[in-house]
Amino acid sequence: YRPNSELSRFNSSKATQDFAVSAATVKVVNEAIRLSKITAGALDVTVGPLVNLWGFGPDKRPEIIPTAAELSQIKQRIGIEHLTTSTVGLSKDIDNLYVDLSTIAKGYGVDVIADYFEELGVDNYLAEVGGELRAKGINKNGISWQVAVEKPTSNEQAIQQVIAVGDNAIATSGDYRNYYRLDGQRFTHIIDPKTGLPINHNLVSVTVVYPSSMTADGLSTAIMVMGEKAGLAFAREQKLPVYMISKSDSGYNVVYTPEFESFLK
Repeated sequence: YRPNSELSRFNSSKATQDFAVSAATVKVVNEAIRLSKITAGALDVTVGPLVNLWGFGPDKRPEIIPTAAELSQIKQRIGIEHLTTSTVGLSKDIDNLYVDLSTIAKGYGVDVIADYFEELGVDNYLAEVGGELRAKGINKNGISWQVAVEKPTSNEQAIQQVIAVGDNAIATSGDYRNYYRLDGQRFTHIIDPKTGLPINHNLVSVTVVYPSSMTADGLSTAIMVMGEKAGLAFAREQKLPVYMISKSDSGYNVVYTPEFESFLK
């Protein structure tokens, strides 16, 4: 969001080739593109204008629901297929393409910290940025790190499940904190790139365990976009350790992949 940052300068530029950015930014964008491909576009780091349109960016929340025409106009600026990388920078083939790395950059930050600890020879640590985590070794009590997944409720902070994360990263995405109601409808900050609309299904929380926090961060968001049925099918196909909570008329339902079982406490 800083106007002089390399990402902001790239976003404000016209269609351009090999816009110079740091190797770190290229690395994060490359992973975003890879995850977009394997999730069939469920993760798309160019949806920032839609996030802003729905009032979850720097712009204030809309007083009326955006029209189909407004959505159509904004969607002309969306599409990760318009974004490419090279060894020296980023390229885009349409004007006003806007890259927002908030779905993956926090996880990358965690990896940077954890990798620094590794360089220092630190064997026991837990690094956290904005709720994304990566752990190794044991805590001060001499036991492996344990992380609690929150109950997906907005009126309290309570534990849903304790996870023995091991030497891994863990990321949770959910729609139960950042949302608002307008004209009797509920709108969440997670946007479906295909429809341009906030997600509207029963899946409320997704937790992913993975060696890289950056990858876990992106995957948790992508699976939230997919919804329970498609998200679970994807997680099983990819053999990912994933824990999902969905709402129902009788409360909350939990489902997880076989790969996640070993992390349950």
